[in-house]
Amino acid sequence: MKSLWNDCKNILIIRPDNMGDIIMMTPALKALKKNLDCKVTMLTSKAGSLITPYIEDIDETIIVDLPWVKTVMPASKDDCLQLIDKLKRYQFDAAIISTVYSQNPLPAAMMAFMAGIPRRIAYCRENPYDLLTVWLPDKEPLWRIHHQVIRELKLLEAIGIYSEDKRLCLSYSDMDWNNASKKMIDTGIDIDKKWILIHPGVSEAKREYPVELWIETIKLLQSQQASQIVITGAEADIKIATAIQQSTGQNVFSLAGLLNVGEFISVVSQSSVVVSVNTATVHIAAAMQTPVVVLYAQTNPQHTPWKVLSAVLPFGVAKSRQSKNEIIQFVQKEYYNDNFIKPPSPQHVVKTVTGLLNARLSERRKKLLLLPA
Repeated sequence: MKSLWNDCKNILIIRPDNMGDIIMMTPALKALKKNLDCKVTMLTSKAGSLITPYIEDIDETIIVDLPWVKTVMPASKDDCLQLIDKLKRYQFDAAIISTVYSQNPLPAAMMAFMAGIPRRIAYCRENPYDLLTVWLPDKEPLWRIHHQVIRELKLLEAIGIYSEDKRLCLSYSDMDWNNASKKMIDTGIDIDKKWILIHPGVSEAKREYPVELWIETIKLLQSQQASQIVITGAEADIKIATAIQQSTGQNVFSLAGLLNVGEFISVVSQSSVVVSVNTATVHIAAAMQTPVVVLYAQTNPQHTPWKVLSAVLPFGVAKSRQSKNEIIQFVQKEYYNDNFIKPPSPQHVVKTVTGLLNARLSERRKKLLLLPA
């Protein structure tokens, strides 16, 4: 079956968000490339652009912090006008506007319209009229909530593109692992022994798991597991990582601020299990098929780990930190029932980690049994 866009060979994807959002697009990107054999250009934020070099189905990245998305230094009016001129020069055949259900696609649709991109597709709650040439009325979250991966794939199905492989996919190079392993060795980590990766840093304060609970969790892990504990994070997370490390004793190491994205992906891929708040790390673990325990602030129910051995331990967000977005408030009331769940106890976290480690060992044994003699 041919796609309605079969003649589109130069496609713009507009997703000006964070790394995790783009990682969850990878099954859709793979399907797009396979079905149309096209060039894919990703327009994303500075934060999102950090992951695009590790996604093989993205050919080029345009980096801009757009003013309708939360960023540190959003583009000015003149920046936006220059961006439209730049997009005109690319002569794109079509634009795919990717959103979560709480976002409005129309600013991006207007930008694509003004850039002369002839075909434009997105979900939209209100009638977009001529701003979109393919409009999917957005039923989320009023009638249902799909996982973000499925939301992306269903957008493509509207133009006749279907996916056989729905797994997340990222890549890293041998150099990434060589550089990461050297940094690990310099930090005192024995790369020939197993480690559990702990990722406490968050992009939003409402997703934080309390530092004192991280410390207690790691102490319990040390008493029950022989594995090394490796704490990771960006430069902004060095303070919290150091505080946790210094409070938990031997065999605990911090790589916070030391790894670039490719190196980080390689370390995640080699970890026994990842324990993280709900951030891009969870989706990197899923793409690498590394078991993951996510301490999941009840913000986006559609962003849980995808197609990986995993466990979700939810906790509530204080009312003072909840979003003012009416759609997100609707989810808080209808899906979470406005119930405040306390953060999972360290005992619960450690029990869950142990369960995943045992499950992974069982999976590996089964695979060995299936190998030909």
